[in-house]
Amino acid sequence: MATELSSFAELKKAPMAPVQAPAAVREKEVDAQGRAYATGRRKNAVARVWVKPGTGKITVNGRDQKVYFARPTQQMVIQQPFDVSQRRDQFDVIATVSGGGLSGQAGAVRHGIAQALAKFEPGLRGAMKSNGFLTRDPRVVERKKYGRAGARRRFQFSKR
Repeated sequence: MATELSSFAELKKAPMAPVQAPAAVREKEVDAQGRAYATGRRKNAVARVWVKPGTGKITVNGRDQKVYFARPTQQMVIQQPFDVSQRRDQFDVIATVSGGGLSGQAGAVRHGIAQALAKFEPGLRGAMKSNGFLTRDPRVVERKKYGRAGARRRFQFSKR
């Protein structure tokens, strides 16, 4: 100990250094071609996503994103991780998506892009996490029950 304390009164006056646990240092995870891989999920859709430095070209199932996701809202959903991290037009994305509808697939691609960006640049993980892009949305369609028209809807009542 550098300084000797003779009483408890001096202990109260002595400056205390905050004790912090060492933060887990994450390493960059890339394959031999320099790509980061991640799997994104939303509803029943699963997206396999590869991210590599490039010009901002996004390919989904072999087609351009503007062709595959025709709605502007779905294109905006896919661009959100790049806008938050201020990396728009700096990465090329190749994604293969299966299952679900277009809305779920767009959410799955966004989830995969966010995870892959966090693996490619570990410093972006905080921004992605604070915006909720790394959390898988657990909401899925409720299953149909027997004796019901749907998950909860009953068959129409007939008096006669």
